[in-house]
Amino acid sequence: METVSGIERARRVVVKVGSALLVGEDGTADTLWLAAFAADVARLRARGQQVLVVSSGAVALGRRRLMLAKRSLTLPEKQAAAAAGQSALMRAWEEALEPHDIHAAQVLLTRDDTEVRHRWLNARATVETLLDLGVVPVVNENDTVVTEEIRYGDNDRLAARVAQMIGADVLILLSDIDGLYTADPRSNPDAKHLARITHLTPEIEAMAGGANASAGVGTGGMATKIAAARMAQSAGCATVITLGRRPSPLAALEAGEPATVIEPALSAKAAYKAWIAGTLAPAGTLVVDNGAARALSTGKSLLAAGIRAVEGRFEKGDAVVVRDEAGREIGRGLTRYDSADAVAIRGLKSDAIEGVLGYTSGPVIHADDLALGHAPAEAAAG
Repeated sequence: METVSGIERARRVVVKVGSALLVGEDGTADTLWLAAFAADVARLRARGQQVLVVSSGAVALGRRRLMLAKRSLTLPEKQAAAAAGQSALMRAWEEALEPHDIHAAQVLLTRDDTEVRHRWLNARATVETLLDLGVVPVVNENDTVVTEEIRYGDNDRLAARVAQMIGADVLILLSDIDGLYTADPRSNPDAKHLARITHLTPEIEAMAGGANASAGVGTGGMATKIAAARMAQSAGCATVITLGRRPSPLAALEAGEPATVIEPALSAKAAYKAWIAGTLAPAGTLVVDNGAARALSTGKSLLAAGIRAVEGRFEKGDAVVVRDEAGREIGRGLTRYDSADAVAIRGLKSDAIEGVLGYTSGPVIHADDLALGHAPAEAAAG
């Protein structure tokens, strides 16, 4: 039976785990909680779902290793703690997942990795390859090198951006409270739990300012979770805020324990295509032959062999217009090659690209990164 959260029907699930859940009072990893959570992950994986974890904890674990006093850390101290704690964090995840024969892979990101388009494409390709290989990516902000100017600052928003990047269906934010209330339930006995939210109104956001205001050893509160949910919602991803401090929190969620579900605005795929089609200024144009135009109209990727001309200057990851030979716009997409390389490989078969460039990134525009507009006349007719 389908649960309120809808987690069991999701193809891809992103779970954000905060420091307060992962690190015990003694400053070491909470192995009992991790073992129970790993069983959750294994259960989802066994039914064919892909799981990505966004995990805090490196700074908290590194603080103990470096014997830094419990006080606010300077940026260099925080970076040093992250460097010392990152290996401990990954060892904790590897040891938790190992009994289930699941491998973990560390992925460290900065804000630029999810905001600059060519770096976003590279990061997405790496993460999707890991997921396809059956690995659980463990993502964290790269606090060792990040500066205040390019920090996410909290892993709730990082988790939302990663969910957007990989087209996740559900983002689960594990919290120290079982969802959003109309007021802080710890101080207001009349506070009501909100089980499902369709629209994130200013009133909803105001509620988040009081509920779950304390943040433990982490940096996020309910307000950051609502901000993350807004990002996920616009990307077509549902967000679930639920209590993390219990054994097997995902199993508890599926068993019907309280949570707040924030519904997506669109499907993940539709939201991503709308973003490509409507919010990016094209940096160039690719003119394709009639055969390629027909192939694109049936959901195929754009191959170099179908390109007749390259116009403008663009970088890998930029948005470009795709036109047919009559000049009609077919759609817009994110290119996997810069303009100079696109010129060099236009008209070539896929197996000849590496011989010319010394590398290959697959199709020039993958079907997942192409938003179709006007179908070519021949395709529409036949």
